[in-house]
Amino acid sequence: MTAAITATATVPAVTVLPPATEVAAVALVLPGGKARSRDPMSPRQLTGLRMRPFASALRDHGAPHGVAVWSVRYRVRGWNGSAADPVSDAGWALDEVRRRHGDLPVVVVGHSMGGRAAIHVAGDVAVRGVVALAPWIEPGDPVNQLRGRSLLVAHGSKDVITSAASSRRFAELAAGVTEPVAGVRVRGDLHAMLLRWRTWHRLATGWTLATLGLAPMPADLARAVDLGRAGDFAVPL
Repeated sequence: MTAAITATATVPAVTVLPPATEVAAVALVLPGGKARSRDPMSPRQLTGLRMRPFASALRDHGAPHGVAVWSVRYRVRGWNGSAADPVSDAGWALDEVRRRHGDLPVVVVGHSMGGRAAIHVAGDVAVRGVVALAPWIEPGDPVNQLRGRSLLVAHGSKDVITSAASSRRFAELAAGVTEPVAGVRVRGDLHAMLLRWRTWHRLATGWTLATLGLAPMPADLARAVDLGRAGDFAVPL
């Protein structure tokens, strides 16, 4: 069964895939968007549709452990400079998790602009970790809020929309304030994460469940964490 909170002019929307048991944790899924746009976010837009398979994969692997999957639909499509609209919307969703379920652990999974938003909201007390998929990173994006959280940054080797080099540099900075941190280069894939979708799903679900203490860290991600401690944040997978 899927539950939903409907968007209004001032409140974002969220679609919830509930677990098979009592809710013990939440995976919060944040889609991409645009640098600047005040257009309303539509459920038919490709950035949101692209994250539905990730939500399903997180549900399939997490539901037996009590993981609910919350997918956010922003109020508007853009980051919009200092307004940082998706950060506000993600913060609203975290507050809504608390209102419904109390103090549960959350892992935030974001793609592109959503990856940037996930990093920005990592300082919320509920957040245990971040999965940033092909994130849009800008110089000056903060890192100290990641202290005590896990961070996986994954980027396609052929991505020409967002910068793999920026992802790598951000992972290096984050490793100075927290652990575990892993940086992964998905060989041969583009920004849309379609060519090797199974790999992307495995990375997102594996990191999420391991961060929540619900499953061991997958071997290739554990290796990426070890290599990250040695300074390698572009492990090819």
